[in-house]
Amino acid sequence: MTTTSLQPVHPSTATGAPGAADAVGADAILRRTLRRHASGITVITVPGPAGFTATSFTSVSLEPALVSFCLGATASTAAAVQRAERFAVHLLGAENTDLARQFARSGIDRFEGVRYRREADGLPVLTDAPAWLTARVVSLQRLGDHHLVVGQIDSGDVRQEAPALVHHAGEFASVSAVG
Repeated sequence: MTTTSLQPVHPSTATGAPGAADAVGADAILRRTLRRHASGITVITVPGPAGFTATSFTSVSLEPALVSFCLGATASTAAAVQRAERFAVHLLGAENTDLARQFARSGIDRFEGVRYRREADGLPVLTDAPAWLTARVVSLQRLGDHHLVVGQIDSGDVRQEAPALVHHAGEFASVSAVG
C-alpha cells in the first residue's frame, strides 16, 4: 500500500490569487469541481405522474427519517413537485441507465414504456428500480435557482442488491467495492 502525504492548500492560493473565484465565476468553479464528485443516480416521481432524474438526493436525519433532493426552479417538473404532498425516490442500479436517461430527457412522456404502480394518492412507484422510498413533503424552500424538498419517509423497499448507478465526470458509471 502506498501512502501519499497531502499538503493543505489555503483557499486564497488554491486558484492562484485572492479573488480568483470572482474572475473565473463561482458557477464555473462549482461545475468544474463537482464533476469530480460521484453522485448516486435516482429518479424522483410525484403524482401526475411526473418525474425526473436526480443526483441531488441525500439523507437528512435518522430521527425522524428525513431525505431531501433539489430541483431547478425552471425544470419542466417543478410545478408538479411544488404541488405534491408526497414523492418517491428510486435508487437506480447499473442496469437502469436507460431509465436514468429517459427521465433526464425533456419534451417526452417520461413514463412511456416504464413499468410502475400507482399508490392510492396517484404517486407512481417504478417497479424496475432496485430500491425505492416514499416520503411526505415536510419542507419546500426556494434556494437560489433551485427548490429544496425535504420529506419524511413513510415506506420503502430494497427489491434486489445491485451495484449502484452513479454519475461522475459527465458519465454514468457503476460502483464496485474497493479492496
